[in-house]
Amino acid sequence: MQADQLLLLVAGGDHRAFEELYGLVAGPVFGLVRRVLRDAAQAEEVAQEVLLELWRSAPKFDPDRGSALSWVLTLAHRRAVDRVRSARAAGEREQRDYLRSSATAFDQVAEEVEAGLEREWVRRCLDRLTTLQRQSVTLAYYEGYTYREVAERLSLPLGTVKTRMRDGLTRLRHCLGGVVA
Repeated sequence: MQADQLLLLVAGGDHRAFEELYGLVAGPVFGLVRRVLRDAAQAEEVAQEVLLELWRSAPKFDPDRGSALSWVLTLAHRRAVDRVRSARAAGEREQRDYLRSSATAFDQVAEEVEAGLEREWVRRCLDRLTTLQRQSVTLAYYEGYTYREVAERLSLPLGTVKTRMRDGLTRLRHCLGGVVA
């Protein structure tokens, strides 16, 4: 059976069809993710996440928009890129933390005071956002969720979350003025 037919059966909850589809797409999914991540252990983890997502989101597949394999590989590519971005952001946070910890005592006190003032300013600006904008920005930037994960947590379409994030960040930028470089 072809992947398109199998995916339509999986959308209906057919476990056997999923097993067969898994056999067809697991290799290409892992290969694509491995090329993006370059780390076998992470690639295995992300590939499993993609295949789990495949089971959950199979009803979203539209055969009129493309083949099942291209849809699955798009899911895989997006998930792998999300992992790369997340790892990069974590590395940048660690680097900032390291640089902060190596500052002299005087610089550290001055930075703490300045950071406290900036946090208060950011808090005030966050309070000026709509509830959905504030929730989206907080989940993404303070709790580390991807846009897709924010959409899932808020039970909203991904496009809506992206729009709210963009609008919220624009409002924050205007509110913060000279604080944010």
